[in-house]
Amino acid sequence: MNETGSRTLSLEFEADAALEAAREAVAAGRCVVFPTDTVYGIGCAAFDAKAVTGLLDAKKRGRDMPPPVLMAETSMLRALAGQVPEAARKLVARFWPGALTIIVKAQRSLPLDLGETRGTVAVRVPDHDQARALLRRTGPMAVSSANVSGQPAATTAGEARHMLADAVAVYLDGGRAPGGEASTIIDFTSDENGRILRQGAIDLEELRQVVPELRAG
Repeated sequence: MNETGSRTLSLEFEADAALEAAREAVAAGRCVVFPTDTVYGIGCAAFDAKAVTGLLDAKKRGRDMPPPVLMAETSMLRALAGQVPEAARKLVARFWPGALTIIVKAQRSLPLDLGETRGTVAVRVPDHDQARALLRRTGPMAVSSANVSGQPAATTAGEARHMLADAVAVYLDGGRAPGGEASTIIDFTSDENGRILRQGAIDLEELRQVVPELRAG
């Protein structure tokens, strides 16, 4: 693969080689595409500001729409978040790994530059074994849906490649994404009981079974 080229590798037939190629690309500051439990994601090293800029450029998105951070394990939340309200802890215990993204105050000491976050970070643990296998190799990744802003989120590697082309170094093909619907996003930075910013794969009724005080918007 040359500096500007890209390649597609199968998670079904060459999983180890595919995951290692993606890890190497992330370590080199490049972007990769991989399946999650919702849709395909485009990701890069969360602590590499230049790589995050490349991710935003690939999506034709500005710094006013910073990407969330995906982690392999729920236990990593304490390393990224400066403050996690009790309601957020309850939802995480119930829905992680899964299609729930929470926005919390970021650890001030972290070298995170994801865009105009105002000291916050959006985090999620995906319910997808191969996505988490990649995240265990790379560490936390800045990840957004694999599409150009304004276009439908990709549910296959082919759809992602059609939109993102050589802006991505490695495409991991895991077949059609099983969820097909983006995660639900809840903001805990202005209300300790949470406020839904985006209705997604987990509906309000399910969430309120855990946190009855959750605001719908």
